Amino acid sequence: MGLFENRSKTPTGKTQIPVWFMRQAGRYHAHYQNIKKDSDFMTMCKTPDLACEITMGPIDDFKFDAAILFSDLLFPLEQMGMGLSYHSGPPTLEMKIEGMDDLKKLKLNEKAETFYNFQKEALSLLKNRLPKDKTLLGFTGAPWTLYAYAVEGSHAGNLISSKKGFYDGRFHGFMELLLPQLEENLKIQAAGGADALCLFDTAVGELDRSHFNKFIAPYLRKITKNLKTAYPDVKIIYYSKHTHLNYLRDLEDENIDVLGVDWRMNLNEALNTLGKDYYVQGNLDPSLLHLPWEILEQKWFDLWNSLDENTPFDKWILGLGHGVLPKTPEINVKKSVELIHKNFVY
Repeated sequence: MGLFENRSKTPTGKTQIPVWFMRQAGRYHAHYQNIKKDSDFMTMCKTPDLACEITMGPIDDFKFDAAILFSDLLFPLEQMGMGLSYHSGPPTLEMKIEGMDDLKKLKLNEKAETFYNFQKEALSLLKNRLPKDKTLLGFTGAPWTLYAYAVEGSHAGNLISSKKGFYDGRFHGFMELLLPQLEENLKIQAAGGADALCLFDTAVGELDRSHFNKFIAPYLRKITKNLKTAYPDVKIIYYSKHTHLNYLRDLEDENIDVLGVDWRMNLNEALNTLGKDYYVQGNLDPSLLHLPWEILEQKWFDLWNSLDENTPFDKWILGLGHGVLPKTPEINVKKSVELIHKNFVY
C-alpha cells in the first residue's frame, strides 16, 4: 500500500510524497474519451471490464500512486429505488425526499451483494492488474452528501430543504435507511480488494460547525467503526469540501485514517494540526491545472515551499483540493506527477 507505510524511494534514498487525484480517470483523459465513444456513463460504470480499463488509464499514462475505481458516488440512491439516471448529462433522480411520506416510497432494488457486484468484480480485476506498489481505492458518497442529493436533486444552492430536514425528521429517517446499505456497499468493495475506502462529502461545507458536530459526525463515526470492525486493515479516507480546520479537529474519529482537504485550507496548518492523528491529503486548486505549465509548475513549488521544517511529510498524500476538471490539459497532469515524484521528497 504505497500511499501509507510502503512509500517509494528515490535513487538517492529519499522518500517520495505519494500522489493521486480525485477524478483522475475521467473526461479530460483521451483514454476515457476513446472508450466513451462506444458507451454511456452508466454502462461504463457497471461493466467491470470497462471500469477496470478506465481506472487503469491514468495509472498507465501518468504513473499515479493509487488507482481509484471508476464509478459514481450516487449509486446507493439508485439501490434505494430513487431512479438514478445520467441520460441528460448530470445525474438526475426520479424522486426527491420532500416530506416524511417520501421515505415510505424508498424500496431496495435488490440486495446489496447483488446490486454492487459490478463494483466488486471491477475491483477484483484491478487488484490482479494493478502493480503491487500501487494502492487500490474504492469509494462512495458520505451520508450527508447522499442525503442532500436525495432531498435537493443536486448539491447546488444553500440546501435549505436538506437543513430543514434536520428538524422535521427526514434526515434521521433517511439515515436509518441509508446507513446499512452504505455500509454494505463499502464492505463489498473491501471484499473486492480495495486497500482503502473513500467517503466523499462534497456538500458538507454548506453546514455550520454546530450542525456538523451534532448531526454529521455521529453518523460518520458509526459507519467507520463498523467498517473497521469488519475490515481492520482497510484504510478509511474522509474528504470534506469547503469545511474549515475546526470541523476536522472536532471529528475525533479514530477509525478514519486519512482526511482530504480542499484548497481553501492552509495545508501546512492542516498537516501540523491533524498529522499526529491522520494522514492528510491535499490540496492544490484543480482549476490551476488549466494554467500554462510554467505558471502551474511554480504553483506546485509554492505549495511545497509553504510547508515548514516541522511538517510531518510522512503523513502527507498529495492531491488536488477536488477532482480533475473537464478539459484539463493531459500534459499538465503528466508533468505534475513527474514533478511531484522528482521534487517532493523528504
